[in-house]
Amino acid sequence: MADKFTPDQPLSEINVTPLVDVMLVLLVIFMVTAPMFSQGLPVNLPEAPAPALVSQQPLVISISREKAIFLGERQVKLSELRGALDQEGVKERGSEVLLKSDQEVPYGLVVQVMSLLKAAGVEKLGMVTAPAAQEVRQ
Repeated sequence: MADKFTPDQPLSEINVTPLVDVMLVLLVIFMVTAPMFSQGLPVNLPEAPAPALVSQQPLVISISREKAIFLGERQVKLSELRGALDQEGVKERGSEVLLKSDQEVPYGLVVQVMSLLKAAGVEKLGMVTAPAAQEVRQ
């Protein structure tokens, strides 16, 4: 036989509708007042000249299959690479250097170029690779 509700028994359920109403009101209040707190004191700021923001393209060093080294579009010898990097001002501008190397190039040559980059003051070095072909799974 099914239990029937009688007026003498207390309800075992909690009505959460008023709680949700209060929480939504609090949310709206916080959303309205939060931008006011982040503004700080109103002050008259002085003006100063600032250099224009220039987005620097990373310097690209490429090593071809024939072991030719290119700094951008210009071919350089391994012995001249350090001087060419100093001419480019790599250390002063703190730019990122990308290293592109053919997969047939010996690992030792790549390591030599990387050590020259480190000696020239390069702190950010990225290795450029081609995305691997994904296999189709069935």
